[in-house]
Amino acid sequence: MRKLLADAAHTLVPPRGGRHGPLPPLLLTLTVVTGLVDAVSYLGLGEVFVANMTGNVVLLGFALAGTAGLSAPATAVSTAAFLAGAVAGGRFGGRFAGHRGRLLASAMSVQAVLVTAALVTATLADDGPAAPVRYTLIVLLGLAMGLQNAVVRRLGVPDLTTTVVTQTLTGLASDSTPNPAPHSGPASAAPGPADDSTPDGGACLRRGRRVLSVLAILLGALVGALLLRVSLTLVLGVALALLAAAALVTRRLSATDAAWVRP
Repeated sequence: MRKLLADAAHTLVPPRGGRHGPLPPLLLTLTVVTGLVDAVSYLGLGEVFVANMTGNVVLLGFALAGTAGLSAPATAVSTAAFLAGAVAGGRFGGRFAGHRGRLLASAMSVQAVLVTAALVTATLADDGPAAPVRYTLIVLLGLAMGLQNAVVRRLGVPDLTTTVVTQTLTGLASDSTPNPAPHSGPASAAPGPADDSTPDGGACLRRGRRVLSVLAILLGALVGALLLRVSLTLVLGVALALLAAAALVTRRLSATDAAWVRP
């Protein structure tokens, strides 16, 4: 438990000189945003995901089978928008390949613009999202989340995908019992400190990060569902505030030539 809490603390407040610098807490912020946005899309736009594509593909299958309450066109549009956003994220990754800070800051700025457009669209629809408004929101949010996924994938911070927690939960469960250390002779070197690049030893030290990742998306979904009782625009406003704040912090921190900005 002490190691888990220590790892969680290092994820929230990374030690100076860490391989990924301030990226872990910034990606946790994006994970909260994911929960907020999927609360909007699933609960407010008619049972469709814009960030969780595993769930979206399953919903598409259900919709194609004629399940009541599900829309095959909506899930298909969401998937297409997500893929388009991922293509854009790949282009961003190529353009800012040498500087992870600028890559993340630029991507979050574009996300903020897309969420702002979604917020304005939802605000202008006073009597609720009719079909054209609904599809506009799905496209805008799908583009934002596809962009986020592609950029986060390029950043390569272990256990912080910001959208998928299936592998995170699997890692928590499967790594709960450490593998026995292989027999080594007296000439073997003493092991050094594990870090994110260690396939096995480092994974055991990332349990706190994994727990935080799951809690972050849970928190976003919970807060999103509660705020949605007030209004859809309120949830989008909170998501936008988090994105804007994270983008400003990232841009400020990435102005240096610290080791973490390099791939």
